[in-house]
Formats: sequence, structure tokens, C-alpha cells
Amino acid sequence: MNELKFEFSDTITGYVTNYDPKEKIFALKTSDNREFSARLTAITYARGPRNLSEGWCDYTDKMESLLTPGQYLSVIGIFYPEPKGYEFDAKVLIFSGDGVGKFRLEEKDWWITQAKSVADFYINAQFGGPDTIDYNTYRTMLSLTGERKADHRQETDTISRMVYGMASTFLLTGEDRFLEVAEKGTQYLRDHMRFYDMDENVVYWYHGIDVKHGREHKVFASEFGDDYDGIPMYEQIYALAGPTQTYRITGDPAIMKDIKMTIDLFDKFFLDKEKGGYFSHIDPVSLDPRSESLGRNRGRKNWNSLGDHAPAYLINLWLATGDPKYKDFLVSTADCIAKYFPDYEHSPFVQEKFMEDWSHDKKWGWQQNRSVIGHNLKIAWNLLRIDSLEHKEEYLTLARKIAEIMPTVGMDTQRGGWYDVMERELAPGETCYRHVWHDRKAWWQQEQAILAYQIMHGVLKDEAYLKLARESAAFYNSFFLDYDDGAVYFNVLNSGLPFLLGNERLKGSHSMSAYHSIELCYLAQVYQNLLYTKQPLDLYFKPLPHGFPGDILRVEPDILPKGSVKISAVWVDGNPWKNFDADKLTVDIPNLNYRPKIKVRLIPV
Repeated sequence: MNELKFEFSDTITGYVTNYDPKEKIFALKTSDNREFSARLTAITYARGPRNLSEGWCDYTDKMESLLTPGQYLSVIGIFYPEPKGYEFDAKVLIFSGDGVGKFRLEEKDWWITQAKSVADFYINAQFGGPDTIDYNTYRTMLSLTGERKADHRQETDTISRMVYGMASTFLLTGEDRFLEVAEKGTQYLRDHMRFYDMDENVVYWYHGIDVKHGREHKVFASEFGDDYDGIPMYEQIYALAGPTQTYRITGDPAIMKDIKMTIDLFDKFFLDKEKGGYFSHIDPVSLDPRSESLGRNRGRKNWNSLGDHAPAYLINLWLATGDPKYKDFLVSTADCIAKYFPDYEHSPFVQEKFMEDWSHDKKWGWQQNRSVIGHNLKIAWNLLRIDSLEHKEEYLTLARKIAEIMPTVGMDTQRGGWYDVMERELAPGETCYRHVWHDRKAWWQQEQAILAYQIMHGVLKDEAYLKLARESAAFYNSFFLDYDDGAVYFNVLNSGLPFLLGNERLKGSHSMSAYHSIELCYLAQVYQNLLYTKQPLDLYFKPLPHGFPGDILRVEPDILPKGSVKISAVWVDGNPWKNFDADKLTVDIPNLNYRPKIKVRLIPV
């Protein structure tokens, strides 16, 4: 094989170790302690941290003064093959803060500002603005710029996920346009996508509807390739994501009724009462998970059918109600994950696909014997949340195992960020785990890493986790924010440059709405403020009269360690309100004949 000798552009991310101002050369150590030299050129420029809705942040004049030991930054440049080896010319320097250990993204409102910007992008894209909110115009498919595609398919999950994003943005801001979009979307789901089965007394949700010439055509079974002609559990799960987050704000009994009847569907038809866990699909006619019609999805279980309950709706349902049965539900899912998903004698990645008896399915569809990096990180993140509800050593053991292994196999330790799908095992003669299709990085998988390491640091106080949380968040904020058209990119190349082809060019698709990007904003602000930067956080609610049982509003922002957060103040319609329990994180809702806006200030203990 010929010697590799060609120039190429790439990114290096790390910590400055030294800078020679005379030679204009600085050394950069990556997250895994490899050191590179980079040379400033006559045209090198620098930018500072820049949130969505902000203008250009020029750091060029002060970039040399910031090249001090310990400063974290990303450098985009060009490698040149020279006789003594490759030399790297820096073209763009991207700083995450203006000093060692400083990350602007840890400001008390960084993620709130970002959530507002993303939410407004989707309001403008889907409805033309906050004054014309009409879900009849909703499209699943949105272009890069937010233009609605001609195909008038409305998928239930993407509406629900957008509703989640809007409800979460209202929780953070109290701005009514976001709640209006959330409530109208929830009602649209109920009116158009919900099916009440009177024979079985359960609710399930259509895959979506097509709107043609002003008429609706219901699409019951999924038409997404992996799930075609079945009812996949994850679609039913995500149908609850937006309404449940909206319920946390409003206490609407109609939403709760739908949630309960959908969970009845899960327990009646998806639950494996003998071997535990939930089946991934049921037949749309017989509602049988073992029906021959399901083909490769017959009698199967997977990460989505078990692990997606907690983050999509179940944790938020517990937070809103405090009902012990939802706690038990959460614990049962965590128990199954801790018992069946580890496979470390064969692979550094968890197992994600299973037969009915929990034996490993390594031949299913595209997944085969492959792993999704984000699913591993999602397990660590959610086990930490559930552990604060009911501590079990096996939860912490698995979460720590994932958190320690993933940077060695799923993280790009040179450029920053997290990869997509990888082979779970090495082939003979291999030492590096292979990427399946590409080495690009998806927005939602960055979210899982950021939240996993944030909460692990916040709960376990390990500085190594804080380092990984900051590095992950810095990469996301440096490369995924679309300053030109709004919201965030679906995928970037390994170098961080946007990848804009096919479905990965879109801002709305079967996979993308306003969910993961705003879920990240909501929870990152919660974890940062309340667990480790120790800053107050305001949340907003607007309950219906006598909507919540006992007129008690539960305001815990996420499942956090007991006693780590308390209420410091409450306002009702702008006026101080004293009827609250600071430690139990509950507020007595005033007896009014209208919906008050309740602002709650939470502080770390």
C-alpha cells in the first residue's frame, strides 16, 4: 500500500498546553491526552461562543491572549504532508469561553434562550407565526429553511414531539405562545390521531393522517420501513410525550384519561406477563405481538419498547402525579435494563434487540449485531434519574460502566462529539470498532451524552464526568446550531461541518421535530443550575381550575437526588404566594375560577 501523503482538512478539539507567540505555534491536547501542534496563519480568525438568535461573536483580536494553558477550544484547519511529518495550519478557532474553565453555555439562561429560538423556528415554519396557529397546516416534513413540504402527511409522533418542545419552553419561559401551541397540538392529537377501542376500553394512536383536498385519510399501522404494517410500541410511547409534558403545566383531566388508557393498552397487549418487558410490535388487527403478520417483528423486544417509556413520558408522569404505580413502572423498566442489556463479556456496547425469552437477536433488519451510541448513553442518563427515586446498586454499576466505556469507543476524542451506529464486536484482525454506515454525528445522540454526563457529575460529583459533559455540550453548541436558518442541524460530519444531503438536510422528518433539541435545553438548564453551577431556576405553570387532584401542583423539575432542591419563592399572577411546601416541592393552587400563571423559583440546597 502506498504511503498516505496528501493534504486534508480536519478539526482538533482540546486544551492548550503552550503557545509560542514568536513562531505562532500552539500545542493542543485532546480529551484522550494526545498532543498536536497548530500554527496560526495570516488569515486565521476566531469566534467566541454564540447562541441561537445572537450575532457574530468575534474573538480574532484576542485569540492569542486566550491561547493559555488549559484553555478549551476547537480548531478547524488543514493538515499538510511535510518531510518531517504532517503539519497543521489553523484556519478557524472556536472558543467556548473567554478564559480557562469558562464555558458560556453554563450561564443561568443559556439553554432557555436556545429553547425559545428553536421553538419559535418551528412555530414560524409550521404555522407562519404565533398569531396563526392551525394544525391543519402542519407537515411532518420541513426543509432546511423551515419550508413545509408538499406531502401533507401528519405523523402522530412528530406532532407529539413538537408539543413536548413547546410545553418545555413554556415551563422555562412562561411565554403564552408556547403553551398555546402545546395545548392546541394536544387537542389536535386527541381529535385526529386518537382511537378509542370501546371493546377493549383502551386508547391507541394512529401512525398519522394524510390530508388531501381537505379530507383526512387515517393511517393506522406504521408506514415507516422498520415497522411497516405493525403497531410499534415506540410510536405509542411517543404519542404520550407531548401531552404528558403539557399535563405537568395544566393538570387537564382529559389528557390524564388518555394517558391512563394508553398505558392500559401497553399492559393489556404489549406487556409480556410471563418473561417481563414489553414487545416491540403488535398486529394492527388482532393486537397480538406473536402474529405471523409481523414478520421479523414477531415476538420481539428491544430498547425502544422498554427503555423509551422513562424519558418520553413516564418520568414526567411521575413528576406530575407522584403516583406510586408510575414509580413501580419506572423501577420495573430499569430492573429489566440492568438485568438483560449488559453484554460486556462480548462487547463494550449494550445489547439492544431481543427475542421473546430475552435471548439476543443479532439478525434483525438493519441493526444486526450493531449498537446505537445514543442508546448506551440514554441508559446511563435514565438509570441515574430512576436511582434518585429508588436506589439500587445495579443501576449505578451499569451507569458507571457505560459512562467509563463509551468515551473509548463511541466518542470522537480528537474532534469532539459522539458517533452514531457502530459494530458491537470486532472482526478477526481488527482493533478498532467499525462505524456501520458513516462517521457522522447526529444531534440527538449529542443530547444523550450531554445529559448523561451532566447528571452523573451532578449526582456523583465526579470531575471526570463534568469534563465530558462540558466537552460534549461545547461540541454541540459549536457545530449544531444553524445560525442562518434557525434550529439545529440533523447531522454534522466528523469534523463538525453540517451534512446537508437527503433526509439529513431536513429540519422536520419522521425522526426530527422540536423534541430532542428542546428536551436538551430544558434538562441541561435544570442539571446545570440545580446540581452543579448552583444557580436558581424559574419554572412556570398554568393549571386549569381544579385540574390537579387536591389542587396540589407538583413542581419538581426532574427526578433529582432527594433534598437537593427546594422552592424559595412562588408568585401567582405576579403576586407573592406563600402557600407552598418548599421541601416537598408542591404548591397549593389558589381557588380561582380562571387559570392563574404560577411562577416557581427553585434553588439548590
